[in-house]
Amino acid sequence: MAGLLSGLAVVEASSFVASPTAGLYLAQLGAEVIRIDQIGGGPDFRRWPQAPNGASLYWENLNRGKKSVALDLARPEGRELMQALAASTGQFLTNYPVDGFLAHAALAKRRSELITVRVMGTAQGGPALDYTVNAAVGIPQITGPAELGDTPVNHVLPAWDLLTGAYAAFTMLAAVQHRAASGSGGEYRIPLQDVATGSIANLGMIAEALVTAPRPRLGNDVFGAFGRDFVTADGKRLMLMAITPKQWSGLVAVLGLGEAVARVEAERRVSFAVDEGLRFAHRDALFPLIEASLARRTSGELIPALESHGCCFGGYQSVAEAAHDPALVTANPLFGSAANPSGECYPAASAFLSEPRAPPRSAPQLGAHTEEVLAERLGLSAAEIGRLHDDGLIG
Repeated sequence: MAGLLSGLAVVEASSFVASPTAGLYLAQLGAEVIRIDQIGGGPDFRRWPQAPNGASLYWENLNRGKKSVALDLARPEGRELMQALAASTGQFLTNYPVDGFLAHAALAKRRSELITVRVMGTAQGGPALDYTVNAAVGIPQITGPAELGDTPVNHVLPAWDLLTGAYAAFTMLAAVQHRAASGSGGEYRIPLQDVATGSIANLGMIAEALVTAPRPRLGNDVFGAFGRDFVTADGKRLMLMAITPKQWSGLVAVLGLGEAVARVEAERRVSFAVDEGLRFAHRDALFPLIEASLARRTSGELIPALESHGCCFGGYQSVAEAAHDPALVTANPLFGSAANPSGECYPAASAFLSEPRAPPRSAPQLGAHTEEVLAERLGLSAAEIGRLHDDGLIG
């Protein structure tokens, strides 16, 4: 698995979430990913969350398995080195501005078949972050309980950044395949705003707003299907879902609600057996039945029964609890040990493929591979590298 992209080298000049995520995924699948960093670190080098010593836990996890070259990018000579490195492998990943010194046209003069994958805020080149884009596409207006009225609720997961990063990695591989067939490179731009808007359109939400009506706030109810959180007799909160007929019939059997559900079906002249939309539409009658049944049973009774009937459910827990959960982290082969620049020891994630597994790799110390990469990629001699170091151009 670690060698799926063996032989592919990508230079990355990026910060924050989307573009570094693309580089991370490529590195996890075996590509050589070479980060170009400002001496002393870029704008996200100390980004929260931080270790007690101030090192960024965020930075060292988004940059696992990469190499780091540190340059003084405030000086023309440092930017010249960056341009040469960006073109050196034939693959360049960045979220730097379109028209700066890393413009594709300038880099392609050094290597005509160069592929540049550029993550952007908007297609016009304007700034945008996950949280501003999320606000613009309307998700905060349909998140949270109805009692909030028009008050928006921002969620903490940067979903659009993560989707953009994955799409950028996919685009890089598609561009490499295209070049192998055609011989031509090019610049491929991925605007974060378009990823967000296109994603909600792909889910039918744009059409829904125009063809029917804007979706209301539903709290923890799952739109269009049977799903919500319920509390057991011992205070355990479970998220119960019933998407498929098997999941629904299993849930009804476990909770002993066959007769009660049949009465609702007869009264309302519907059948919940196969149509998840009907279970959602008639949740006003179904939810109270589920609530009453779970209120009489402990989680210790319910969970084994739900598992044996193939039901879909999950318990709520904090991130701290998840970090100690054997199924999720402590006994999950997704996680392993790796040295960290922060000096902290904690489980580190490897590639998401379940088979075959490869252990997680460390993030680089800032500038740890500067001399190696300059010698290998640009053919600089030890004397030349020494001069650059003495001049403060590399770190």
